[in-house]
Amino acid sequence: MPWIAERRRLDRADLLQLVDATIARIGRHICARPRRVLLLPPDITRLHSGSGWLCEAFYERFRQEGATVRVIPTLGQHEPHTAEQNRTMFGRVALQDIGVHDWRGGSVPVGNLPAEEVAAATSGKADWDLPIWLNRELIEQPWDVVLNIGHVVPHEVLGFANHNKNYFIGIGGKATICASHMAAALCGIENNLGTLVTPIRHLFNEAETRFLGHLPDLYVQLVMARDAEGRLVHTGYYAGDDLETYLHAARQSAEENITLFERPVERIICWMEGDSFFSTWVANKAVYRTRMAIADGGELLILAPGLRRFGEQPEVDRLIRRFGYRGTPATLDAWQHDAELHEWGHAAAHLIHGSSEGRFTIRYAPGHLTRDEIESVGYEYADLGDCLRRYGVDKLREGFHEVGGESFFFVATPSIGLWATRDKLEARRAAAVNGRPTRGEA
Repeated sequence: MPWIAERRRLDRADLLQLVDATIARIGRHICARPRRVLLLPPDITRLHSGSGWLCEAFYERFRQEGATVRVIPTLGQHEPHTAEQNRTMFGRVALQDIGVHDWRGGSVPVGNLPAEEVAAATSGKADWDLPIWLNRELIEQPWDVVLNIGHVVPHEVLGFANHNKNYFIGIGGKATICASHMAAALCGIENNLGTLVTPIRHLFNEAETRFLGHLPDLYVQLVMARDAEGRLVHTGYYAGDDLETYLHAARQSAEENITLFERPVERIICWMEGDSFFSTWVANKAVYRTRMAIADGGELLILAPGLRRFGEQPEVDRLIRRFGYRGTPATLDAWQHDAELHEWGHAAAHLIHGSSEGRFTIRYAPGHLTRDEIESVGYEYADLGDCLRRYGVDKLREGFHEVGGESFFFVATPSIGLWATRDKLEARRAAAVNGRPTRGEA
C-alpha cells in the first residue's frame, strides 16, 4: 500500500508539506541519512504537471540534509533538454547536477524477458525477447535513495504513464524501447489506452521484480484534473515503494482524466503547447488520446505552434518522412521488409499509433513545417495563423463550441487525458482484450 495517499485538491503549500512527509517516510523505510540521492523526474513534455518544481523541492530538501543529489530527466528517446529548458523545468537545480540520458550509448544490460513470456503476455501478438537495458548511472553508481517522480495519466503503451515506465522507457536503452513499443503497437493502441495493467506494463512489472529488487527506490505519483474554472490542478499525491502506489494513482486518473461521450464527435480541435511539443512524435498525443472519440469520417485538427520536425532523432525523422502515417498494414509490411525500419522498431510503432487507419482525417496546423512536409507523411494541412484568428484559441475552454457556423469539441492539453465513446470502452472491457482479467482491469 502507499505510504502516503492524498486525494483532494492540493496547492503548492500542500505539496511542499507532502515532500517533507515523504522524506520522513524515506528515513524510516529506506535510509535514515541518505548521502547519495538520484531523482528521476519526467522531461519537459510534462512541464504542466508541476513535476519539475516538485523535483526541485526534493533536491533542495535532500541537499539541506547533506546529501549529494543527481537529477536525470527520464527522456526516453526524446531530444535532450537545453540548459534553458532545464532551468524552466527544474528551477534552482544546479545545471551540473542534471544528467542527460543517452538511450543509445549510455545504457547497460540488466536482464532479459524471454520470447515465450512476451508471447504469453501479448496473446501471441509479439514473439521476441524483451531485453532490459537501463541507464548506466542508475545501475553502476551506489545510491542510498532512488526517487521516481511523475504524473499519472492515460498512456498509449502502458495504459497509464509513470511508475516503472520511468525506468524501462524513461531511462531505458534502445533495445528495450524498440522491442516494447512495437509489442505494444501490435496489442493495439485502443486496447492499451486507459487500461490499468496492459501486456507491456505486466512485463515491466515482472522485470522490476526480477532485476531491480536491489534498488532503494520509491515512487511519487501525481494526479491532476481540471477544476470548475477549467484550470489544471493537483488532485492526488501517492508516495510508496510498491505497485499499489501506482494502482491507486491510476484508478484516480481513470475517474478524473477520461472523458466519455455517448456518441462519436464529428470534429475535435486540439491545442499543443508551443513550449513543449516540437515534433509529431510528441504532438501526436493529440491523435492517441482523442482517436476513440472521433466519428468515422470525422476530423481532428491539431494546432501546434512549436512543431518543427517529425521525429526526435534524425534517423527517426527520416523514417517518418520516408514511410509516413499510412496505417497498420502498410507499416507492418515495411517493418517486416525494410532493415532500417525494423532496427528502429519504436519508429514503426509510432507510425501505427499516429495513423487514423483511414477512419478520420488528421489535419495539422504547424508553426514551422510546410504544407508539403505535412502532406508528404499522410496528414492534411491547415494554416496556423488562419486557425488562430478563426477560433480564438486563447478564449476557449475544453468542451463543445460553435464558431462561425463550425461545431467542434476543443481540448487544450490532450496529453493530460483520454477522450472516448462509452461504448468503445465498454466493448473493450467485455472482450477482455488484454488477456487475463488481472492484467486487463480498466
